[in-house]
Amino acid sequence: MNYANPHYNKKKLREYRKSLRNNSTSAEAVLWRSIKNKQLEGRIFRRQFSVGNYILDFFCPSEKLCIELDGAQHFSEKGLLNDKKRDAFLNSLGIVVIRIENKHVFKFHEQVLEYIVEHFKGSQITFPK
Repeated sequence: MNYANPHYNKKKLREYRKSLRNNSTSAEAVLWRSIKNKQLEGRIFRRQFSVGNYILDFFCPSEKLCIELDGAQHFSEKGLLNDKKRDAFLNSLGIVVIRIENKHVFKFHEQVLEYIVEHFKGSQITFPK
């Protein structure tokens, strides 16, 4: 992963990223405990990593995978429209975005981790629809 990419971790967002890391939601904290330090299939994840003007909840550079944890504000008309624009921008850079509801991190934690692994390149895991 080329961290020198001009889209990644813009300096103007540094303090905001730091603030988000220091004030993470409980769902973010729980998921982070399971994916940090190469705990999930040996993949490195970054939290509050910025791409363009967007700050991603979690980003796996080797997989070009963004994990967004969504709370209630994401399900409003405005939230859905903003997410659609954001996802389109990230997709245009080859980044796959998966969205997980906050409540699922608590209720279905192991399945959430399996869902993330399912999106790794070359993954053999499949789930019934």
